[in-house]
Amino acid sequence: MLVIYSTFVLLTIIALYYMRIISYLYIVLFCLFFIQCTSNDRNYPRRAEVLFLGSADESVESGKYASWLAIELFKSGINLTYTADANDLNKQNLRVYDGLVLFALPESISSEQEGALKSFVGDGKGLIALGAAPANGPAWYSKLVEGATPEGTSDNAGSDAMSRLVKGDGRVFQTASGSEESVWKQLDFLRQVNSGVQWAIGDKVMGLVAQLKIPSVSIYQDTIADFTARHFVPKMQDPLSSEESKKLMQVPIGFELQLFAAEPDIVNPMAMSWDEKGRLWIIEAMDYPNNFVELKGESNDRIKICEDTDGDGVADKFTVFADKLNIATSLTFANGGVIVAMAPDFIFLKDTDGDDVADSRETIMTGWRKNDTHAGPSNLQYGFDNKIWGVTGYAGFDGQIDGKRMAFAQGVYHFKPDGTDFEYLATTSNNTWGLGMTEDNNVFISTANNTHSAFYSMPEQLVQRRLQEDDQKLNINAVQKIDGHYEVHAMQPNLRQVDVVGGFTSAAGHQLYTARDYPQAYWNKVAFVTEPTVRLIHNAVIEPDGAGFKEHDGWNLVASSDEWFGPVHAEVGPDGAVWILDWYNFIIQHNVFVPAQAPSDKVLPFVDQPHGPGNAFESDLRDKKYGRVYRLVYKDAMHKSSYKLSKDDTNGLLKALKSDNKFWRMHAQRLLVERQKDDVVSELIGIASDKKVDKIGLNAPAIHALWTLQGLNVIESNKDVFDAVVKSLSHPSAGVRKAAVQVLSISDQSRDAILESAILADTALNTRLAAFVRLAEYPASAEIANALLEATNDSVNERDRWLSQALFGAIASQEDEFFNVASQANGSFAKRIVESLANEQYVLGRRSRLQFSPDVSNKEIHIQTEVSRRENQPYNGLIVGQGDKSEGYALYMKSNRVFFEVYQHGQTATVSSRGSVPSTFTVDARMSADATVELSINGTSQGKAKAMHLFAAPLKFNLRSGEDFDDEHAFTEYGESSRFTGNVNNITVRFSKKDHAGHDQGAVSDAGSTAPSERIEIKAVKDIMQYDKKSFTVQAGRRITLVFENPDGMQHNMLIIQPGTLEIVGKAADDMLRSSEAFDKQYIPSIPEVLHHTPLVNPGESFTLEFTAPAEPGDYPYVCTFPGHWRGMNGIMHVVK
Repeated sequence: MLVIYSTFVLLTIIALYYMRIISYLYIVLFCLFFIQCTSNDRNYPRRAEVLFLGSADESVESGKYASWLAIELFKSGINLTYTADANDLNKQNLRVYDGLVLFALPESISSEQEGALKSFVGDGKGLIALGAAPANGPAWYSKLVEGATPEGTSDNAGSDAMSRLVKGDGRVFQTASGSEESVWKQLDFLRQVNSGVQWAIGDKVMGLVAQLKIPSVSIYQDTIADFTARHFVPKMQDPLSSEESKKLMQVPIGFELQLFAAEPDIVNPMAMSWDEKGRLWIIEAMDYPNNFVELKGESNDRIKICEDTDGDGVADKFTVFADKLNIATSLTFANGGVIVAMAPDFIFLKDTDGDDVADSRETIMTGWRKNDTHAGPSNLQYGFDNKIWGVTGYAGFDGQIDGKRMAFAQGVYHFKPDGTDFEYLATTSNNTWGLGMTEDNNVFISTANNTHSAFYSMPEQLVQRRLQEDDQKLNINAVQKIDGHYEVHAMQPNLRQVDVVGGFTSAAGHQLYTARDYPQAYWNKVAFVTEPTVRLIHNAVIEPDGAGFKEHDGWNLVASSDEWFGPVHAEVGPDGAVWILDWYNFIIQHNVFVPAQAPSDKVLPFVDQPHGPGNAFESDLRDKKYGRVYRLVYKDAMHKSSYKLSKDDTNGLLKALKSDNKFWRMHAQRLLVERQKDDVVSELIGIASDKKVDKIGLNAPAIHALWTLQGLNVIESNKDVFDAVVKSLSHPSAGVRKAAVQVLSISDQSRDAILESAILADTALNTRLAAFVRLAEYPASAEIANALLEATNDSVNERDRWLSQALFGAIASQEDEFFNVASQANGSFAKRIVESLANEQYVLGRRSRLQFSPDVSNKEIHIQTEVSRRENQPYNGLIVGQGDKSEGYALYMKSNRVFFEVYQHGQTATVSSRGSVPSTFTVDARMSADATVELSINGTSQGKAKAMHLFAAPLKFNLRSGEDFDDEHAFTEYGESSRFTGNVNNITVRFSKKDHAGHDQGAVSDAGSTAPSERIEIKAVKDIMQYDKKSFTVQAGRRITLVFENPDGMQHNMLIIQPGTLEIVGKAADDMLRSSEAFDKQYIPSIPEVLHHTPLVNPGESFTLEFTAPAEPGDYPYVCTFPGHWRGMNGIMHVVK
């Protein structure tokens, strides 16, 4: 090969010298042809490649069997790629594989597919047919193997014949087995299929595998066949060099993993970003997870700049930009410096003298909780809206920003680069460490536990008030789980996970492919979800689903059997390749293990796990010496030139704004906005006005041009700009139309432009969604109300779960105006919206907080709940309230008395119970249209008071229950704590406007009509996946009120089931994980063994379950069926006479 290449180069030089009159184009084309030819020559040390064609019928579960076979083959140096698309049986695709595994032979294939298979075998490749019965197989298969010569027969564990056939240069291995799960868990079967695959692909290919000298590092005996079970971990694997580690990684065919940097130059890389010059910046997280400066006085984290100065693709210059940081978790660029997430602060670091070392440090906000270091803020990035976006886990935030008190747990947020205008956007379901944006500004999130792909569709404020739906599947959250599968496809025989075993329990990223160097199938469609506990990066394929999206399983971008490989960040870099941060550590796990749920000896080879200050177990074996950065390069990519951007080079910025890589476009947009000069307006108008679209219907430069104009604040002030934006409402690209409606300023002329366009009926439903969400921000007007009423006549808006809620949210923001035109509503959808508006109510648990304060303006307030004593404690604390002691209302208890107070302009209207209250009682508190404040206990009025008036404006602080603020905004002095000491049934808070003629929600039934029942309170124990009660006792036939509270960082449910059926229900819960509807069903199996159940209860929330205890005495298990929890999170309800 070297001789051929040298000869080619010499001939090319001669041609260039003697044939200068010949077009260089001919030589370039010849070079490309030569490179293409040589790229198909794979006679070098490498791993073998086989394609597994599974069934398109999801109920067959061929993907699961392919995963198990992949683990077995991987140990032998064979990569398995899975597909269920029979269209992949074509010559172009098959040419890159050494073997083809056919699962359960299809009855028929096309003539083209038959020809491709014939050529495949004829070219000396291997065919492996599982579930093939040669005597009665399909005709195409019999024809394919016709004339083949048998070469030996063996029996597998099920005594079904395995045959080896030779046809020409090709080989066929076939077996009638492989359709039953039990067979796939037999070690002999896996070994014999492995042997058959190696035989089929041939000695030549296996010889190339042998030349690669793949390291043997398995810490397990070669006896594991059941890859769904936990297995004893006997020891730690030794770490490998980066070159040896790469031999244990699978990447897509046609791609190459290239090392950019490694230890000792970098260590423990946690997060990365690139500056406008294309230089890589990383956070070295030496203090993670348990070294706190507050406790040890040490700050060891660093930000390091890694540069390739000689262009060889490897970093050779390393500069420490900042050190003495502590628990730094993310960074992004703004205003000539970097914003760093470093709980409890966000800081801004800047180099003012040009030496690439920070010499200025400013705290731009503080209040990020540090009690759990793997649940803090992460994934900071510059967004299309010229704000910094990020996510946080359940550690959350509690502090002040811009003088405004804020508190929230896990979710997504954004803020201006100077730290102002902070806005919490939406809540996520559990610990969160993943955020990504498409090229047309759709936002996706991954959470650590069992939601590796979720779509952020609209601010939570628009979904907090719900549209009443007959079909609960139509209900959405602002951040909606969309992932279409549970399983990961790991290459280890033992998944050393603490929970959600076999699924995603540390999903740590959701960046999408937003360049053009990879094949088109990746463009703006594939998200990269890193999962370090199972040593892989998942391909989450994002597909449109009405106005929203759904995810389906694209298997892996990278997977490894190296027990140290720890991908924690994967993102498209300046060169269009995906860059990967490898934490490289045998210990990835954070939480202390639970013996019943995650025995430590089946996760790590040691038992001692002292609890550290970062809520992680402490161990000297947490590595502080290794770390790698890789680039995953597509070999056939046409690599583009990069940029070195500067605010002083406007031509360079405008050129980069038209790059085919979102990385460069976003930096160019940021720098143009930071300049705050209008000398580029005409050029931006030109880019935005370009009507061309690319192969996937995008005009990404136009989108960025529109958002740049928005950042320059020239849309309203410059008529040419405004006209250009309005014209963009009808651009051929749906993404540009969406950007246009989003960037228009809130004004009458913008409103009129939107309503006069066709965007409220846009055929691209995701663009229509953006229009509804944007209109929700406009002041109420008859024009908008009429337009939204007209939109209710479109059945698409009613059927689509995202559009229906967004339209309702927009209408709710126009509530008064909409009621003025609602008399014209004839359609059923419009009438349902009117009913939902009239019945505004919120149900809170014992300790809850609505993230966004409901608008109480000109509304009556009605509160109902049931209270019972807890462990003979005196009643004290907040039951429910909204606002604060200057403007607000509160229902609370002191010294066993109930108080209902309304606070307005320094005046307080108070009504309280007469003397002490019984151990269990109902409460009814209300503020009527005439400002009368009334309190009733068990249906008996306790008195009335007079407030000044109904509230005239929204209240500043959240609607909250069970605990008040601990500062000057508290409603009253509670004594030791504002935490309510009693139990409460669900607290219902209703708001109604009496001036909505014809739409009065009517009288509300008296809460005192229901007799109190026997109450049981049970909690999830934080961090260890158990209930706080292992058992409780109830009387047979007694009415039970069970209050389940979830203070943990992940979701839990509680099922009460028939005696002796824990294994049955647990297996049913495991089985339903393969269905995409498992989450919609709350992971609750639809089987008769389940008697009663709560839904999934989010972190920090509670649920009250009312049921009648079984009439038959016995031991009735209760269990959590959130994925992976049922074996350890269970107890017994003793039913007695």
